[in-house]
Amino acid sequence: MHGVALFAQQDSMQKLITPSELNNRKIKTIAITHIGLYGGSMIGLYNAWYKNYPQSQFHTFNDWEEWRQMDKIGHVFSAYTLSRYSMELWKNTGINRKKRIWLGGLTGATYQTIIETLDGYSSEWGWSWGDIGANVLGSATLISQELLWNEQRIQIKTSFHRKFYADDVLNQRSNLIFGKSTAERCLKDYNGQTYWLSANLRSFFQNSNIPRWLQISVGTGAEGLFGARENYAIDVNRNIVFDRKNINRIRQWYLAPDVDLTKIKTKHKGIKTMLFILNALKFPAPALELSNGKLKWNWIEF
Repeated sequence: MHGVALFAQQDSMQKLITPSELNNRKIKTIAITHIGLYGGSMIGLYNAWYKNYPQSQFHTFNDWEEWRQMDKIGHVFSAYTLSRYSMELWKNTGINRKKRIWLGGLTGATYQTIIETLDGYSSEWGWSWGDIGANVLGSATLISQELLWNEQRIQIKTSFHRKFYADDVLNQRSNLIFGKSTAERCLKDYNGQTYWLSANLRSFFQNSNIPRWLQISVGTGAEGLFGARENYAIDVNRNIVFDRKNINRIRQWYLAPDVDLTKIKTKHKGIKTMLFILNALKFPAPALELSNGKLKWNWIEF
């Protein structure tokens, strides 16, 4: 009898939890998750990036001519990807479509603006309006597609390959300005980064027999960047510590097929989530490259 009463009591409690209350719980959980991830990542970022550099009063600077704008493209990608992840989390709370789009969509630009504020207090950098514009563009790319098509027909992706040089001086220079670990290089080494716009062909030709997972990608990268504006550096005493002005700083363009991992069918929720997260990365594939005025074929391009 006691057991029957206990189950009846549990059943009664479950009935008291309305769908609205359940959604409110999910909303609170997702909100707390966002705050926790923001706080934790900011602490990690500060220790990895800002801690060892001198601080100053808040200031701005114009860095548009630096790194062949690869850093700006990185801001677009980061804002887009963070917004995409956030929007997916909000989707599980049951809130209406437009709220989900705007809440998630603005997350990337907001997060990146917080980072830009830290830049503004660093004597090594400063608040960059170019970065802010790139952040807004990344979030806007996600929001506009969701409002227009209710899906991401054109996705922003990235790929990375670590660069090694036959010249030890270039390896030493890379270690100094980009870091020694692969994780640091992935974040900082613009010579190894490529950013892609991957369009899902079936989304644009819905009545065709094109595989739902097939994408066509246009990518861009850079080569020969060993300084923000030029391959030349001096120390505080005006002594030349690096001079490789003879190395061309070039832009690279790619055309390649890609895979939309979110279109791979699976009933396993964990695998589906993993594929969604990994879809921010460009799938390695053959590519046509245009660089330094010449076309060439790469059997595998990361």
